[in-house]
Amino acid sequence: MLLSNGSRFFINHKYLPVPMAKLKVLVVEDDIDTQLFLELLLGKYYHLVMCLNDVECYAGMRNNDIRLIVMDVALKGSMDGLQITRELKNSDQYKHIPIVCLSAHVLENDKRLAYEAGVDVFLGKPVSNEKLLSTLDDFILR
Repeated sequence: MLLSNGSRFFINHKYLPVPMAKLKVLVVEDDIDTQLFLELLLGKYYHLVMCLNDVECYAGMRNNDIRLIVMDVALKGSMDGLQITRELKNSDQYKHIPIVCLSAHVLENDKRLAYEAGVDVFLGKPVSNEKLLSTLDDFILR
């Protein structure tokens, strides 16, 4: 499926059971094509709250019962994903919420910085559909 010039996403996954009540997952991603891909892949299994930046992220956190966060590192706006992660993990209100980092920045130093900021797991783009779904399921089912 071609969503726009330069972005290609393929969805091939086996049947996964759909939970009876969709749990809320906050997605902080500023690339619209990636947002569309994540909506197609994850929307069947989770209620997604999509955010483009830190302002929308904090509004989404306040207005929803979020169970998990998918966070991009490189965001447009006043804060990047690692800064947001640090703030959330230092907050008594949000520090218990798992953060899955989904980033194209995959060098060892990038991973180290992400874990130091407080992400619970780091997934490099591109990530397989099965790996992303199983990682989210692992955190949701804890």
